[in-house]
Amino acid sequence: MMQKTAIAVAATAMLSTGAAALAADKGEVELAYVEWSSEVASTNVVKAVLEDMGYDVKITPVSAAAMWQAVGTGDVDGIVAAWLPTTHKHYLAKVADEVEDLGPNLDGTRIGLVVPDYVEIDSIEQLNAAADKFDDKIIGIDPGAGLMSKTEKVIEDYGLDDMKLVEGTGPIMTAVLGDAIEDQEWVVVTGWTPHWMFAKWDLKYLDDPKGVYGGEEQIHTVVRKGLKEDMPEVYKVLDNFSWTPDQMAELMVWNQEKHADPYANAERWVEENADTVESWKK
Repeated sequence: MMQKTAIAVAATAMLSTGAAALAADKGEVELAYVEWSSEVASTNVVKAVLEDMGYDVKITPVSAAAMWQAVGTGDVDGIVAAWLPTTHKHYLAKVADEVEDLGPNLDGTRIGLVVPDYVEIDSIEQLNAAADKFDDKIIGIDPGAGLMSKTEKVIEDYGLDDMKLVEGTGPIMTAVLGDAIEDQEWVVVTGWTPHWMFAKWDLKYLDDPKGVYGGEEQIHTVVRKGLKEDMPEVYKVLDNFSWTPDQMAELMVWNQEKHADPYANAERWVEENADTVESWKK
């Protein structure tokens, strides 16, 4: 029995060594992302797929500006978190000659100002008159995010002199939103679709008659120049990577569970959606 156990341990060690060698042989892939719930989901899914193929994948959360700079300089291999054509337009313009846009990996996104459904206004134009009900605040996310710069322009273009944009993070924004809803208070936040908060609460976008936030957007995959030649298999997966808002939302909801591990949830999603994942590898 002891001899069989020793053989089993040795075999396991050999398999582990082999897997490590395979990963080392295929090389390291580096991806950057912003810590929005949608991008946490998508980046971890790509990491899970590539690691299953034998790559060593490093993912780094950064600000939107740093994310674009990193792919532009080639410090990372790619991003699957480019909100275009509006939100990240100014970032892309700065690095357009150094990157390759592989097109959308998700359709039907949107950004704007979001309020609970019980709030009795429907347009951004009505915010000033109701500023006191919102405590004169628009609850934002991380400074430097494209959504924040768009919201600053909204404040300027709509003359929202009585409203202050409060910087924070995505989790802080949803925490403030949740607390306000629990107390049935008025609150306005910077929001985007897809996001798990729309599945949890009854929310609505405020109309944007001036079109500052733009219409529907897409999330694109963008890679550094030369990736196709350096890592053709990785390039193929990134080029083919595409899923639906419903598929992303499923994973985002899992990630909101207590003690959730985004990477473990991504591995679970990959396992349960094998046909979709296989289509990315062809």
